[in-house]
Amino acid sequence: MTALEIVQEYYSSFNQKDWNGMLVLLHPDVRHEPNQGEARVGTEKFTEFMQTMDESYDETLTDLVFLTEPTDTRVAVEFIVNGVYKKGEAGLPEAHNQTYRLPAAAFLEVKDEKISRVTTYYNLPLWIKLVSE
Repeated sequence: MTALEIVQEYYSSFNQKDWNGMLVLLHPDVRHEPNQGEARVGTEKFTEFMQTMDESYDETLTDLVFLTEPTDTRVAVEFIVNGVYKKGEAGLPEAHNQTYRLPAAAFLEVKDEKISRVTTYYNLPLWIKLVSE
């Protein structure tokens, strides 16, 4: 599989809420660089992150645009996050099933046919505004 196909399958699994389908595409030493906070390294840390996300948010990604480069090792993807904020997290507004639509992007690196890095960007102050209205 190409890097593009691997990343497309990863996001397809995300939209199907097939967490195991996502995890099998990750390199054991995957580096997850979130928009805020410290990077997480390894599938165990990524699994913990996904469990928290699943408890707190119900999200589907739409309008995905994938961009690749000639070495077939990196893929960028731009998308809209369509979500429901189900459970509050420390330092964030209280959750009561607010809905939101938020533009976001991610940069992924593929090594040995596994995703070895996921870096995600979005506008956190805009998200806070959307769930606070």
